[in-house]
Amino acid sequence: MIAIYKREFRSYFNSMIGYIFIAAVMAVIGIYFMLLNLNMGYPYFANSLSGTVTVFAFTVPLLTMKSMAEERRSKSDQMLLTYPVSVTSVVLGKFLAMLTVFAIPMLISCLCPLVLSSGGHGSLTIDYSTILMFMFLGALFISIGMYISSLTESQVIAAVGTMAILLILILCDTIISYIPATLNSSIVCTLVIFALFAVCYFASTKSVVPSAVIMGIGIVVTVVCATAFKDWFATGVTELLSLLSVHNVIANFTSYYLFDVKGLLFYTIISALFIFLTIQSVQKRRYR
Repeated sequence: MIAIYKREFRSYFNSMIGYIFIAAVMAVIGIYFMLLNLNMGYPYFANSLSGTVTVFAFTVPLLTMKSMAEERRSKSDQMLLTYPVSVTSVVLGKFLAMLTVFAIPMLISCLCPLVLSSGGHGSLTIDYSTILMFMFLGALFISIGMYISSLTESQVIAAVGTMAILLILILCDTIISYIPATLNSSIVCTLVIFALFAVCYFASTKSVVPSAVIMGIGIVVTVVCATAFKDWFATGVTELLSLLSVHNVIANFTSYYLFDVKGLLFYTIISALFIFLTIQSVQKRRYR
């Protein structure tokens, strides 16, 4: 895994991708830091970071688009999959390399709270907790982008698909607010969620039976809940969906100054899920 990690990490700086990513992220963070903290006098660097979330929806795909797609297009993945290492090691090596590149602007931004604290403002605990949260958020975004990249040979499709999904995650609160809290809408939402998971599993493994089983379980769960727990189910689905909102976790750190352990755990679980799906996708190609 270490050899894969080193190879992937060097590849981002043998091309311009790593430099462009770091420059773009630092430029946006620097602008928000100058406007909010230095000019407008906001005491916490966390306020500046909260405004930079959207930029990651456009910069993270730069890192992830070639992670799997380029090797599928050039057929170099065949050589990689014959190495005497497990698929898990290959995927984790690539993931950690991208996460390291993501961590570079985050580490540089650690200087900003020190600037504020030198003037007697801000809180190092709040600001560094927020930077830590952004590392977990970066891991989530990278795992999603890596999975999308494993499904296609086109870097453009991988980048656009990742951007679309990340924007949906960021705007999840707004989207949920338009879903009526009724029984019919809850039924539709639940079936759509299970259908999406079944499609993702099928896209990763090309296995019809397990995907159909997932969809069947979804139908059974929906029918049982809609029948036995009608009152709760009508409003419970939208409430559960709101718990999955990326924005809620970000707001806890950057607006309410709370260390949201549940939010970090949520990021970790979803990241692990997409890493697992990526491993399954690559494993299926290895056996073919």
